[in-house]
Amino acid sequence: MMKQVLWQGLVAGTAGAVAMTLGEKVEQRLTGRPDSHVPARVLERLTGMAERPGRRPEPVNRVMHFGQGALLGVLRSVMAHAGLRGPWSSAKFAVVRLTNDQILENATGVGAPPASWPRRELAADLAHKAVYAFVAGAVADALAARSGPGPGQRHAAMRPGRRADVGPLPRQEACSR
Repeated sequence: MMKQVLWQGLVAGTAGAVAMTLGEKVEQRLTGRPDSHVPARVLERLTGMAERPGRRPEPVNRVMHFGQGALLGVLRSVMAHAGLRGPWSSAKFAVVRLTNDQILENATGVGAPPASWPRRELAADLAHKAVYAFVAGAVADALAARSGPGPGQRHAAMRPGRRADVGPLPRQEACSR
């Protein structure tokens, strides 16, 4: 099952990153907002690569942008296989995506906390990360659904709603697949 979760997550995360990139390019054409090179600068800091101010690190930017998107997609695949599917789960995943960016950007000294950003920049980033999360979520959910309902969904089917009188699934049923 782990191989399945892994490849499905990489596919879902890559699909989300592609959708986010396309949306960014459309938005940038409409608003005139320039490309951000923050992803490249973060990867340079994380890996100890040489930093050359003034250059446009396009290949490094793409590696970080798509690599980070693909890897985070694995988490969304884990969510989907556990039974956390649909828009509500994708919304939760959007917060994870944003948090991941902020931890890496702020810990490396490349970025600043979002509260200090210009509002238009913040709105654009939130919108693009939401596109990523919902596209990655839709793909992860569709791929996981091919294996049937996840343990959480099977538990919910026992009796709708969260109820104290409904115990956990039997161990073999919860852990199988």
